Amino acid sequence: MKVTLKNSIKNDKYTEYVYDKFDIQNREETEVNINFSLGEAKDFDWNIGVIYGSSGSGKTTILKQMGKLSKSAFDSEKSLISNFDWLEPSEASRLLSSMGLSSVPTWLRPFHLLSNGEQFRAELAYKIGIAKDNEVVLIDEFTSVVDRDVAKSMSFAIQKYIRKNNKRMIVASCHYDIMEWLTPDWVCSPQKKGGALERSPLLRGSRPNIELQVSRVESNTWDLFKEHHYLTSKGNKAYAHYLFTWGDVPVAINVISPLPSAYIKRAFRESRIVVLPDFQGLGIGLAVSKFTASIYKNDGRRYYTKTIHPALGEHRNLYTKDWRPTNDNGKVRKKRKKDTNYESHWAHNSRISYCHEYVGEALDGYQNLILPIKEMRNNNLKLEL
Repeated sequence: MKVTLKNSIKNDKYTEYVYDKFDIQNREETEVNINFSLGEAKDFDWNIGVIYGSSGSGKTTILKQMGKLSKSAFDSEKSLISNFDWLEPSEASRLLSSMGLSSVPTWLRPFHLLSNGEQFRAELAYKIGIAKDNEVVLIDEFTSVVDRDVAKSMSFAIQKYIRKNNKRMIVASCHYDIMEWLTPDWVCSPQKKGGALERSPLLRGSRPNIELQVSRVESNTWDLFKEHHYLTSKGNKAYAHYLFTWGDVPVAINVISPLPSAYIKRAFRESRIVVLPDFQGLGIGLAVSKFTASIYKNDGRRYYTKTIHPALGEHRNLYTKDWRPTNDNGKVRKKRKKDTNYESHWAHNSRISYCHEYVGEALDGYQNLILPIKEMRNNNLKLEL
């Protein structure tokens, strides 16, 4: 198929200058031809297609031939999650989390206060979530407004949601670096093979390995992450803080505290775990939690977690090989009248809590991370996810 775009030239002294300097034959109109062939997409099942090429190659034109471009309209007076009012609140929170927007404080902010990366994810969540069954969601300029590492992160999160819910999406992008993270079923470029559809050789759901660096850090590092946690932002200098970076960029933090108990010896708990919004949706939080638990177990310590966040909690409920539910799992624990600090009693008033003990394998080779902070300042180890 060929799309021809024509436009009449309004001649003036500037166009006359071009005619005088260059051999332009047609001085009445300008013409652009864009070739593409997507008919084969009807012959197999697919979820994600990508139209790619350089700027001005005709990607948007091809996308428009596929249907009407999706739009989202956010009410600036409402919190982000309140804009998803065709869903039940629990469904809206799952949709946002699935798209890599799992930072609870972000849900309460209006759209205009989100970062570029958060806004892009929110728009995708809206367009994909509101799409009807069998409707193809069309997205132009995919990941063009975000950092490239952020683009990779959100591409992987989005493809998981699309495939899990058997939706269809076609995106147009000038960036090829997202392909191995988005793992499309087919690609098309107006600049290659006459715009013919090509089946993607990439394995569905796969992604390149992510190598994080892990360091024991001072407690003030929590300041980089505290606004993204759903509990109080207060930190504790006595707790162990583990920073995870991707290259030189902070990605996640895990804060571990002792668990005082008259019955359990050498017990510790996961007090705070946060993945920065730009890197959510890659499974980093789950991997960081398991990693920290495994090095504590290797040191002969018991490792407990408690969270009200459904993504973390439901994952641990499923992976019983690594996480054993405790007696409090799935229960609502009321706050005692005399309690003035939720943290001191590990209570979340009137909310279901997910409570687990790590029972998976121990991980050797990271003993130095458990040493006192004074011995850890220059230590830097690697973790591959």
